[in-house]
Amino acid sequence: MKVHEHQAKALLRAFAVPVPRGDVATTPAEAKAVAARLGGRVVVKAQVHAGGRGKAGGIQLADGPVAAEAAARQILGMRLTTPQTPPEGILVRSVLVEEASAVARELYLSVTLDRVRATHVAMASQAGGMEIEEVADRSPEKILREWAHPALGLADHQARRLAFGLGLVGEEFKQGAGLVRNLFSTRNSTSTTTRSIATWTSRRFGTPTRRTRSTSRRRSTA
Repeated sequence: MKVHEHQAKALLRAFAVPVPRGDVATTPAEAKAVAARLGGRVVVKAQVHAGGRGKAGGIQLADGPVAAEAAARQILGMRLTTPQTPPEGILVRSVLVEEASAVARELYLSVTLDRVRATHVAMASQAGGMEIEEVADRSPEKILREWAHPALGLADHQARRLAFGLGLVGEEFKQGAGLVRNLFSTRNSTSTTTRSIATWTSRRFGTPTRRTRSTSRRRSTA
């Protein structure tokens, strides 16, 4: 069973992974109300099971409630077509309205299952997260990997090594290592079967403006 971005973020939040404030809307009026509660600049994001939404017009910035309402009116009901959707696209029935982050840099962190080694692997890259598939194809050396022990999990020194590899120092380094551990805990403690992905941005990493997204899947209990 796939989960939407807002559902994945609820899982991440439960394990102390920082995510922006936001809420789901199914009508333009609801999007306007959410933006008014949040205040300031927001992002309106189509909730579909596919990546590449931004390039397809499914993610829009809005300076306030009125602009958020207009963005939601444009996105809701559209058929979003990306490289990860069927040719006919996917109908957008809801949007996530969340606070916008001031982007200074974008880093990539994920935890997934390495089926060959039969254990989890944490991956990180300074190359950002929006085009990480292209980075993996063209410059695989830019993606750092740490494999968890099947019984002991991911060690603290492995989390620190990934944080160091991301170029973090000082307080940023401490927070980065903590984020690695918390993301691994999310993956290890829930019934996700594929991956959790975190992309975070900040004016300074120590300022809590990190943005996290996830494309986790969960086992269906039905």
